[in-house]
Amino acid sequence: MSEMQFANNYHDLSNSTGVDAGFQFEFSCERCSDRWRTHFKPYRSAQASGWLQKGASMFGGLLGNAGSVIDSMAQAGWHSARDEAFTEALAAGKTHFNRCGNCHDYVCNQCFDNANGLCFNCAPNVKVKITQARAQGEVSAASEKANAEGQTRGGRLDVTQNMQLVCTQCRAETHGAKFCPECGHRTAQQVACRACSTTLQPGTKFCTECGERQA
Repeated sequence: MSEMQFANNYHDLSNSTGVDAGFQFEFSCERCSDRWRTHFKPYRSAQASGWLQKGASMFGGLLGNAGSVIDSMAQAGWHSARDEAFTEALAAGKTHFNRCGNCHDYVCNQCFDNANGLCFNCAPNVKVKITQARAQGEVSAASEKANAEGQTRGGRLDVTQNMQLVCTQCRAETHGAKFCPECGHRTAQQVACRACSTTLQPGTKFCTECGERQA
């Protein structure tokens, strides 16, 4: 048998023993990972052995001995039969995949530029790249606009007021609410003096800094 040349973009799904013994190979595109699988080719010798072994478990005797003999013969011929099946699979696989002239990866027809003989990783599709760049530009511009809007909204928030983020009663997160969403306990929200903006504890009637009445 002549030498075989092949890449590593395949999986051997063959089974050497039992009633489901046979050869099958799965090839994949090295760019998009789409898969193509050969038709299952039965390995009759091993299948016959498998059926005899099943029969032996029921009837015993000569069936078991015959199954062992056939199994030994099948295993002896497995490697050459597998090589033959693999050679056929490689020939079939080459009709479904293309070898890139630059990176030498095997890719499917959807990932291959026939005009240039290159995969789309080495020779990207111009229209795809234009659309991609346009989408990235839209996202970038929208992000900048959203960031500016967020800064505007943030500028209107009162960030000087301290907030209790965990309820002292049940330890639930309050997210800065005046009352605990879990147990209803009033949180210790600090307030600012209406006159001098000094931070005061809730319920303070007069500012401790300027004496202004708060309530």
